[in-house]
Amino acid sequence: MTDSRTPIREYAWQDEESIRREVIASGRPAVLRGLVAGWRAVARARESPAALVKYLGELDNGRPVDAIMIPPEAGQRIFYSEGMGGFNFLRNRLALSAVAEQVLRYAGFPRPPAVAAQSALISDCMPGFGSENRLTLLAESVLPRIWLGNALITPTHVDEWCNMACVICGRRRFTLFPPEQIVNLYVGPLDFAPTGAPLSLVELNAPDFQRFPKFRTALAAAQVAELGPGDALFIPPLWWHNVESLEAVNVLVNYWWHAGSGTAERGASAFDCLLHCILSLRDLPPETRRAWGDFLAHYVFGGQEEVTEHIPAGRLGILGRVSPEDASKLRAHLAKRLDPDHR
Repeated sequence: MTDSRTPIREYAWQDEESIRREVIASGRPAVLRGLVAGWRAVARARESPAALVKYLGELDNGRPVDAIMIPPEAGQRIFYSEGMGGFNFLRNRLALSAVAEQVLRYAGFPRPPAVAAQSALISDCMPGFGSENRLTLLAESVLPRIWLGNALITPTHVDEWCNMACVICGRRRFTLFPPEQIVNLYVGPLDFAPTGAPLSLVELNAPDFQRFPKFRTALAAAQVAELGPGDALFIPPLWWHNVESLEAVNVLVNYWWHAGSGTAERGASAFDCLLHCILSLRDLPPETRRAWGDFLAHYVFGGQEEVTEHIPAGRLGILGRVSPEDASKLRAHLAKRLDPDHR
C-alpha cells in the first residue's frame, strides 16, 4: 500500500503559553518534539530499557494494574476474536513492575506474545513518579496514565477528550483521522469494543478494500507521525487514532482532559449523550428524527445568543450558565428518567 498520509504538523519545544495558544486552542493535532525530554524517566530510557524498568520498579508500590496478553498466533493487533464473539487477548491484574519485567524478558524472544499494561493511573501505582516527571503545561487535576508494553497495535479508535501523549521509551507511530472520517472508517459496535472505545474494523496496514472500499477516502485524509523518547503528540477530541508500538520495550504517559475547561477527563460524558440519543431517537419515524435534528442544531450546535437573546437573564435555566449544584440535580433527574422502574 502506497503511504499517502500527510505528516502531522510539528513544533519544536516552546513556552507553555505558546503551546496552549497555538496548539491546544487550535483544535488540530500537533507533534511537540522534546516536550518531556527533561524527564528523569526519559533519561533512564535513553540509558537502556533495562535502566528504565529498574527505575519504574523502584517507584512501583505493587498495586495491580490492568494488563493484557495476545498469544503469538493472534498477531500484535488488539482486536476481536474470530466472529467477534470475544477478544483476542487474555486479561490479568499485575503490578506494573511485573509487567515491565515480563516485557523486558520477552525482548529476547524471536516471536513473543504481545504484552501491555493499559491506561494505569500513575498516582495509584507509582505515586512518586509525578514529582520527578511533571508536565506543568496542564492543570494538576489532569492526572497522568502509563501505557507499557512490547510491539503491538492499538487499532484506530476514538476518545472524547483532549489527549497529550508523551513517549518515554521506544518509538510509536500515530496515524490520525479527522472526526468527519467516521463515515469511512467502518466503526464496530459502540458497546462492545476491545479497547473500551469504539474502533475501526479496518486493519490499517493491510486494509481489505473489497470489504471496506470507503477506507480509501479515510486514508487520503490521514495524518501520521513517528515519535521517540521525549516527544509528545496533542490529539484533539474525537480525532480517530491508530497507535503502533514499534520496539521491544515501549512506554508512554498520557493525559486526558475536557476541551475548553482544562479539567480532568472524568465527569460528564458526551458519549453518554450519543448513546441516549440512539436509544431515544433512532427508532422514531424519519420525519421526526429530522425534526429532532433541528432541535439539536438549534440548542446544542447553534450560537448561544440566537437561543437566549429574547429570554430574560433570570429565566434562562439550563440555557444559561449551569452551576455545579444545578448540574448535579439535573443528572439525578435524568438518572431517574432512565430507570425503567421510574413512574
